Amino acid sequence: MKGERRSVRFWLLAGFFGLFVLFLYGPMSTIFILSFQGPDGGLTFPMNGTSVHWFRNLFEQQAVGDFWGSFDRSFELGLIVMVLTLVISVLGGLAFRKRFVGATVLFYLTVASLIVPSILISLGIGLMFNIIGIQPIWYTSGLGAHLTWTLPFGLLIMFAVFNRFNPAYEEAARDLGASPWQVFRYVVLPLIAPSLLGVGLFGFTLSYDEFARSLMTAGSLNTLPLEIYGMTTNVTTPVLYALGTLTTVFSFIVILLCLGTAALLQRRR
Repeated sequence: MKGERRSVRFWLLAGFFGLFVLFLYGPMSTIFILSFQGPDGGLTFPMNGTSVHWFRNLFEQQAVGDFWGSFDRSFELGLIVMVLTLVISVLGGLAFRKRFVGATVLFYLTVASLIVPSILISLGIGLMFNIIGIQPIWYTSGLGAHLTWTLPFGLLIMFAVFNRFNPAYEEAARDLGASPWQVFRYVVLPLIAPSLLGVGLFGFTLSYDEFARSLMTAGSLNTLPLEIYGMTTNVTTPVLYALGTLTTVFSFIVILLCLGTAALLQRRR
């Protein structure tokens, strides 16, 4: 009887998980399939032939849209956000290892941006730049808006890492005559390196895919999510699906590279 109940529970959970995966990746799979429409294909099923015509079309001159310019901006912005998120998160994690005046208030102010709707943050930053007479640009106001999204995640990860970090390693290094910088460089940094990759991955992917916080802060030059959204109103060919497929594949490649690097660092550690 118990074995039958376990079997029923297992299949119920497996079915629920299958439905969840279908709901999560079904739309993505549809876009992936439709991106291989033939030259005369449209935006919906049934498919009119199969080809890579629309992928080749991405590399040709487009009447509308700035695919590669927006991709470059999103990629560069993602790298800048990744570096700043890494540095600030590590410094913040080190600072919060000891109690100091105002630590609690500073912590809640840091994570408060996760509670406020993204569009309100974007609107507020855009209005502030306009009031002080500075034109919103993706690498100034856009950068600040993205950091309000990535920094809380990076800091929360580093807080968790340092909360379970064993200070005996640092004490042993100091007893052997290591300076504070040597303790950090040769003891702390190698031990937290896999977590740093996770923080960097969060910073890059959250920035690269961010739409709402870029809407009012990117200025006249769109990032890739804004460009794709704008193209939905005037592009009527599967080239839009081909672009979505390529950007999704690029995101998965970045994730796999980070996971592979984290595994190598874990083995070396």
